[in-house]
Amino acid sequence: MLTRYLPFILVVLAACSAPSKEEETTAERKIISAGGTITEVVDALGYGDLIIATDITSTFPASMQDLPSIGYRNQIKAEGILALGPDLVLIEEGYLNPDVVTQLKAAQVNIEVFTKPTTVEGTKKLVTELATFFEEEDKGKEVNAAIDADIAALNSYLESEESKPKAIFLMARGPETVFIAGDKTFASEMFKLAKIEGTATGFDEFAPMTPESLVSMNPEYLVFFESGIQSVGGKDGLVAIQGIDQTTAFKENQIVALDGQYLSGFGPRVGKAALELAKAVRQ
Repeated sequence: MLTRYLPFILVVLAACSAPSKEEETTAERKIISAGGTITEVVDALGYGDLIIATDITSTFPASMQDLPSIGYRNQIKAEGILALGPDLVLIEEGYLNPDVVTQLKAAQVNIEVFTKPTTVEGTKKLVTELATFFEEEDKGKEVNAAIDADIAALNSYLESEESKPKAIFLMARGPETVFIAGDKTFASEMFKLAKIEGTATGFDEFAPMTPESLVSMNPEYLVFFESGIQSVGGKDGLVAIQGIDQTTAFKENQIVALDGQYLSGFGPRVGKAALELAKAVRQ
């Protein structure tokens, strides 16, 4: 009697034990991420191991730097991405040239586009969107709860601090190529979080620095990316930037340098970055 139903039983057992098509797809995904913040969030959600290549802004976690790089913004070509054989490309809105996106779609590569956050709320929104995409809503809530905890720690620290230091952010690419961050930049938003008074106001985005403008702003602290400091030969090389030696920040050796993605990415570590910045200008 059992023999009669054996084929049916085997089919049922196979159906129960075999992974679903969706599970196979998740486990076998080959993801390329274009945008350091997206990369960070994907890793925080537990899918970092599925990333096979990234762009050069994807510096965290450090293991991402060991993966093949697709380049940076305008340098990124569809051919380089397709050669790596991804089945999913996660990109920051506006990061790739439109023609590259068109070519990838024509090659039937699955593309998902997300907006890079510029506020803490934007960060949490990105986490929620990616968590929904990966069907990891609970994990997304955990990541957002950790962000809230970091912001609470930041605010708790600031409650005991009455000072509001004056600072500016300088984007340096060598001593002759220096830009000042104005309003509507990641720097202005981070300064707000850390309760820092930005002295570079009255203009949006980034503007070329002049010795006169730097001296007139006379910040108490100068904030750089670590890569920016390196581009001028370290802290000792800052003197090559015209006008910097006349600022209070330089005279008092009040120079702050943080990792670029950490400071500007508005990823899951945004609260930690703001707290580190806040403490750095209140030593």
